[in-house]
Amino acid sequence: MSTVLETEEHQALRAAVAALGKRYGRAYLTRVVGAGGHLDELWTEAAKLGYLGVNLPEEYGGGGGGICELSIVLEELGAAGSPLLMMVVSPAICGTVLARFGTEEQKRAWLPGLADGSRTMAFGITEPDAGSNSHRITTTARKDGGDWILNGRKVFISGVDIADATLIVGRTQDARSGRLKPCLFIVPRETPGFGRSHIPMELAAAEKQFELTLEDVRLPADALVGDEDAGLLQLFAGLNPERIMTAAFALGMGRYALDRAVDYARTRQVWKEPIGAHQAVAHPLAQAHIELELARLMMQKAAHLYDTGDDLAAGEAANMAKYAAGEACVRAVDQAVHTLGGNGLTQEYGLASLITAARVARIAPVSREMILNFVSHQTLGLPKSY
Repeated sequence: MSTVLETEEHQALRAAVAALGKRYGRAYLTRVVGAGGHLDELWTEAAKLGYLGVNLPEEYGGGGGGICELSIVLEELGAAGSPLLMMVVSPAICGTVLARFGTEEQKRAWLPGLADGSRTMAFGITEPDAGSNSHRITTTARKDGGDWILNGRKVFISGVDIADATLIVGRTQDARSGRLKPCLFIVPRETPGFGRSHIPMELAAAEKQFELTLEDVRLPADALVGDEDAGLLQLFAGLNPERIMTAAFALGMGRYALDRAVDYARTRQVWKEPIGAHQAVAHPLAQAHIELELARLMMQKAAHLYDTGDDLAAGEAANMAKYAAGEACVRAVDQAVHTLGGNGLTQEYGLASLITAARVARIAPVSREMILNFVSHQTLGLPKSY
């Protein structure tokens, strides 16, 4: 794909990560998933090369870059067939929130480990009865002396079994207004009252999904991240990178599927010419390539806006990038499978499992319909129906 808008450093990073990805590839991911394992070898090597913490501050062991660089890493690993989903959660969401709002003690305790891959952190926001409506979150935190007591439930939380802690979004009561406001808490994995149950998924992924229960989970005062009154500011500091990284995840997957289909169309011959010579095959693949390129441009814009501190504009662009990349990914995967015909459904070619995986980018972390709501209300100024 074209890289003319990227710096030489970004192009070099992209090439280096692509080389790493090719050493592992889809066969590696398929083997690990089949054995019920985790992508430990790839995670460790990516960390050793400095890729996992490329967005985190240098003074805490990171690369001093931003979401722009981190999105390149995830996209290229995905394009090689072996994306690391926990990159979306651990360095992008949790690392960003801690770097921007954490206390000095929290930064020193967590950021070096998140940067070198030795520690990981999950992110818990989604709830069974709230879905995409973050204003309906019912997980509450109340003060008890110098401690916090958390109660609630979370669902579809990735990687809790391997994460050292989960950054939980709860709500505290404002002493003045009585209203509930969002706050973020670091909950170590083995904290008493913090339970998890695995959710079986029709999804070929190494990262497992969990439902969490918090029953009178007692946390010390320093478990609270940042200012108790910052509320939505801290929350969205993590959600915008999450959308940008989801776009990178989708772009990588779409590129992988498209590359497999193009290779097949170049060589598969059932008449005089390879099937790729026929416009009914070639044009949909060309269209998929165009849509992926357009989505990447929006992702680059969103990452640039975020990294330069324009949170408001980044919010709009990040939502648009996630929407565009999700749609482009689903269409690219669908066309790739169709191009291979029956072979597209075989284990040998490994594309059919992407049909399910591609849907993730349309659904999570926020549905495409909620993004359309955001754009219609925030950008176009249309009234709400809810």
